[in-house]
Amino acid sequence: MPDTEGIIMTNTSIKNPPELTAPQAKPGKKVRILRRPKMTKKAKPINLLSKNRGADVGSLSKRLGRLPHTTRSALSKLRKTGYVIMSVKSGNCKLTHNRITSLPSGQGA
Repeated sequence: MPDTEGIIMTNTSIKNPPELTAPQAKPGKKVRILRRPKMTKKAKPINLLSKNRGADVGSLSKRLGRLPHTTRSALSKLRKTGYVIMSVKSGNCKLTHNRITSLPSGQGA
């Protein structure tokens, strides 16, 4: 079992098992809290584009907090690294939805 000194478990479904109880914080000592790892800048658009419907550049830009030309650049870089991104116009709508259809060789799933 890894060293759990100074760690507080945030999952409320665990009823403080004895080996995972957090020690009492001493004055002047910081207590670390377990958190989910942050998503990288590359992982965010991959996650959004991997969904069944995909996403258009406008909604991607809004969700990522980027400008549209920066989002298009990110799509271009994903294509260069081997992701196959399919662009589809949906019905009478002028929006083009982009969706990842295959991963680069060497990556599973």
